[in-house]
Amino acid sequence: MTELQALERNQTWTLMKLLLGKHTIGCKWVYRIKHKANDSIKRYKARLVAKGFTQQEGVDYFETFSPVAKFTTVRFLIALASTQNWFLHQLDVDNAFLHGDLEEEVYMRPPQGLEVARFKRGLVLNQRKYCLELIDEVSLLGYKPASTPADPATKLYVDHGTPLEDPSSFKRLIGKLIYLTNTRPNISFAVQHLSQFFACPREPHMQAAMRIIRYLKSAPGTGLFYPAFNSLRIQAFSDSDWATCTTTRRSITGYCVFLGKALISWKSKKQSTVSRSSLEAEYRALAFVTCELQWLKYLCSDLHLRILHLLPHFVNLPSR
Repeated sequence: MTELQALERNQTWTLMKLLLGKHTIGCKWVYRIKHKANDSIKRYKARLVAKGFTQQEGVDYFETFSPVAKFTTVRFLIALASTQNWFLHQLDVDNAFLHGDLEEEVYMRPPQGLEVARFKRGLVLNQRKYCLELIDEVSLLGYKPASTPADPATKLYVDHGTPLEDPSSFKRLIGKLIYLTNTRPNISFAVQHLSQFFACPREPHMQAAMRIIRYLKSAPGTGLFYPAFNSLRIQAFSDSDWATCTTTRRSITGYCVFLGKALISWKSKKQSTVSRSSLEAEYRALAFVTCELQWLKYLCSDLHLRILHLLPHFVNLPSR
């Protein structure tokens, strides 16, 4: 009942008469029990879903694309706010939908710490307060900062090291670091790498996570800058690290997207299949960023924006 009331409050649908020649589509409730790390019950979940499998293409629907709101939208709108001199109260950050790879609680109650500051030269987006609270939470305020988020000479494995007595502490820490990557792209690769060890985290994995925290301690207020004088031109850069995963030998895809000089989107993710050559891995990375550009094209169309160019760039970065 709570789920249904929430849908009604958000005006998820609009009641109207059934059009001539159309038929109704049924729906059903899907129930699921969500458990905690110790297998105790955390909550009972209910979701109302439409039986879309009864629809016929060309009769009930014509397009298969469904726009997805994500944190890239927030950064995109902030970049526009800086360029177009919009008032920030027009952008409701707390109600923005976030990436699906974040913790579920983030959807409705995002953690405090997302800060936007306006200057003559543009806008600055950071999470300084959130970052300082995270450093204090793991008791690393008195430790020496690290120069890099990860040690390139250290290789992490699934079965090397002593398993953690409390795996939930590692999972909570990585979840908070994932949220921090919304304004700190420089830790995206290291956080993505550690998120692969959720099933059975070990001591070396926790030590690597603590190194990321020590790296953040060197400059907790670092964030994203969106200049006031900027062009509406989208450029994307992609790269791959071939067979870098020590367990699966899969490659890592990396990309970043700029609106003029403003960084609005980035990603570091392990590819879903094994690439037989570095060239194949590069093409997969290029295909990945092309999907992001296509999504941004739809977003610009919805906002009635005229973008100058959508330019993907194929780059080779030095190995990590």
